[in-house]
Amino acid sequence: MSNPVLSLQAASLSLDGNAGPVSILDAISLDVHGQETVGLVGPSGSGKSSLLMLMGGLEQATSGKVMALGHDLTTMSEDALARLRRDHFGVVFQSFHLIPTMTAIENVAAPLELAGVADAYDRAEAELRAVGLSERVDHYPSQMSGGEQQRVALARAAAPRPDILLADEPTGNLDSVNGAAIIDLLFGLRERHSATLVMVTHAPDLAARCDRVITLTDGRIATTEAAA
Repeated sequence: MSNPVLSLQAASLSLDGNAGPVSILDAISLDVHGQETVGLVGPSGSGKSSLLMLMGGLEQATSGKVMALGHDLTTMSEDALARLRRDHFGVVFQSFHLIPTMTAIENVAAPLELAGVADAYDRAEAELRAVGLSERVDHYPSQMSGGEQQRVALARAAAPRPDILLADEPTGNLDSVNGAAIIDLLFGLRERHSATLVMVTHAPDLAARCDRVITLTDGRIATTEAAA
């Protein structure tokens, strides 16, 4: 099997609390390979989102090692991490995190422009078309439904043609119909860009669509198994 695109080696995370350090993740060791889809499940507070943040360099491990695409995230500067995320990661959150004063196409194109992509607006328009929003490119977030805003967020994540897609409860703020549509689009974008997908979800049926399901309990990996 090829070298993993994500590799955690005894990675732990603790945060400062009022009574001292609080352990969030405890010695996580995990490999994720290219184009694999992985679902992270477990009860609230089990560390799923924190694990996702470690993978994307959005949280820094307090011990152990986190590797992404051959880079040791635990030794990189914030600027270097930002460049790596910009060039190789797409991230989708439960909250859409769109800029309210920008139209849909501007929200998608802005990160591309910052990265110096010459055809930023053409690429943004193509991604919005891919998520069914070709008629909404000039609309502002306040003029769109929650499902439409999450589609814009998906287009923004996919526009850089990332190697790795990280999704944190991408359907958490949506009804079941819109949620199912977003998941279909997310897996479609992953396939179109041949990306690796790691997704946090509370929904067993969504996790079952992944190649592998990892269950976390109390900051540790409890089980890892191929989806049925």
